[in-house]
Amino acid sequence: MKQKGLLDGVKVLDLTRVLAGPYCGMMLGDMGAEVIKIEMPGRGDDARRNAPIVNGESAYFMNLNRNKRGMTLNLKTEAGRDIFKELVAKSDIVLENYRPGVMEKLGLGYEELKKINPAIVYGAVSGFGHYGPYSQRAGYDIIGQAMSGLMSTTGWPGGQPTRTGTAISDVMGGISCCTGVLAAYVNRLKTGEGDKVDVSLVDSMVSSLEIINMIYLCTGRVPDRIGNRYEAIYPYDSFQASDGMVIIACGNDKLYGLLKDVLRIPELESPEFDGNIKRVENHALLKPFIEEWTKAHTIDWVVETLLDAGIPASPVNTIDRVVKDPHIAEAREMFVELEHPVAGKMKVTGSQLKFTNHKVAIETPAPLLGQHTEQILLEFLGKTHEEYQALAEKGVF
Repeated sequence: MKQKGLLDGVKVLDLTRVLAGPYCGMMLGDMGAEVIKIEMPGRGDDARRNAPIVNGESAYFMNLNRNKRGMTLNLKTEAGRDIFKELVAKSDIVLENYRPGVMEKLGLGYEELKKINPAIVYGAVSGFGHYGPYSQRAGYDIIGQAMSGLMSTTGWPGGQPTRTGTAISDVMGGISCCTGVLAAYVNRLKTGEGDKVDVSLVDSMVSSLEIINMIYLCTGRVPDRIGNRYEAIYPYDSFQASDGMVIIACGNDKLYGLLKDVLRIPELESPEFDGNIKRVENHALLKPFIEEWTKAHTIDWVVETLLDAGIPASPVNTIDRVVKDPHIAEAREMFVELEHPVAGKMKVTGSQLKFTNHKVAIETPAPLLGQHTEQILLEFLGKTHEEYQALAEKGVF
């Protein structure tokens, strides 16, 4: 039996597809909300066909849609729209990531749904948001990364603009939507009034660029690609060890002092490196002195030596090391095993949220297409088996 979480009793209708919206629904489900994933009959979420595939099922889809029940519903039919409206009347949150205007054309936009349920919280994720000159443009993760400026600052000096290794604008969009709908839900508990949360992938990424934005806004300089270095602090970079790369992160002058004590390199005492601002300005002079030391030792030796001295340091892990790490994988439970009815036993990524009094539980696998349709109609709407069959014959499910 599924454990009760912080959001126990909160009912979510999740119309979203692929990544950003499903990530939001996943977070709500992990925290205990009852999330119903609604998909198009016969086709379902496009992510069901995304690699990698395990026994015919998409691991991409299964990771993002755990802790959800699934039903199919054809919103292009009048009967399908009527059932959706009945569900809205009994729900707390609706999530969608269609292109702006699609839900309105179906007669299911926020203004219509709040007539049915004035307390409904409506979360919408799109590439560019629901208003503005670009609102009708299609938006995928790579578009969010490119349009926000992130790609222009990712990569090595002289290299090409680079997409990050993960779909970070989708993930940030999902987290932003989750934050927004929970804020709106808290307000609803106080006022009884719902709200619409309009989240853009591009906005989410622009918001995340912190120092990149501020450098230009305050100095007029356009930040460029600088590798693994950080514009605000130094040394805060990757360095070559004898067997690979190591990270050293001296986030303040005290930590730089500790680094000097460990390395015992006279040049680190130079006035050119006195204070963080000077070290940032003279990073190209400072890095070779530090790297001369790191190159003489292994990654593990460098990391252990620096950590023992109180200096933040780490290896650059590959994912195989991450999933075996005793802190990340075991103590923090960032990989969780589930039993899927088709894919079998598999691991999915755990939740980054750890509560003291309520354990985040990842207990149920992603649904098969339409797996719980009849069950949801019975539980939510009191529909009989005969009513379900009659509607199914009309192509509603």
